[in-house]
Amino acid sequence: MFGYINPDAPYLFKKDEILYKALYCGLCKSIGAGCGQMARTALTYDMAFTSALVHNIKGEDVQIKKARCALHMLKRRPVALVDATTVLLGCVNTALAYFKLCDDKADGEKRGILRHLYKKGYKKALKREPKIIEIIEKQTREQARLEKSGCSVMDMAAEPTAVMMKELSDIMLKEFSSEHTQKLFYSLGKWVYLVDALDDYDKDVKKGRFNVLYNAYGEPDKERAVKKGEKELKFVFDIIFADMRESLFNIKFHFNHDLTDNIILRGIPLKTRSLFYGKENKGSLNE
Repeated sequence: MFGYINPDAPYLFKKDEILYKALYCGLCKSIGAGCGQMARTALTYDMAFTSALVHNIKGEDVQIKKARCALHMLKRRPVALVDATTVLLGCVNTALAYFKLCDDKADGEKRGILRHLYKKGYKKALKREPKIIEIIEKQTREQARLEKSGCSVMDMAAEPTAVMMKELSDIMLKEFSSEHTQKLFYSLGKWVYLVDALDDYDKDVKKGRFNVLYNAYGEPDKERAVKKGEKELKFVFDIIFADMRESLFNIKFHFNHDLTDNIILRGIPLKTRSLFYGKENKGSLNE
């Protein structure tokens, strides 16, 4: 994932803020246990959200204890204990980070050279969870094919990321996977791809890189592209939000799901608005 999934903080209960941070710290330790210490630097809160979602759907209670870490030596913090699910999620996070940096390298991005820092972690993830690597590698190739073809259809361009997340959810959830969990993760993947295109619009245009929104609207900057395609973009995102809401309604959760509801129902639309209009704009999207 790419760091776009966040809660709507003012509406986040204190208990859920503590849980969210504990899941993040626990995943950091899980990545270290499964993929090595360097791979821990690639962790984002996207995977902490995924941990909350997966544990809840699987009915696996998260055990939390206070502990210190290298970054917080003076004060113990709540940390979720390492378990089989978090080690698996750590492999997913490491593999996604590695393939993202390989893609950056192919695009001529300087940060692409950092992929070497995660190569050992990637190899450990490959050894532990080869099916995860197979899924990511396959959909990465399909993404590259679409981009090389100059795709200008948003749904088509977002399909590999959406399918990748759906297929990864089957591995993360195992027997708890259902058509509704698949649809939720598919929608999340589609959303991540499109907001990434929105966020990177100006940079992609400047550097001459593929961006499906530029191919669709042909405008020199994001502001003009959003103005030109506002009606269509709102429709596309509103459909994604509606699919997420429907999926949530039909998924069986074993515990309180205030945290993931906040992120999916409030945080994701809020993030979309901020990328759509800018932080200071009060424009409505999914309101």
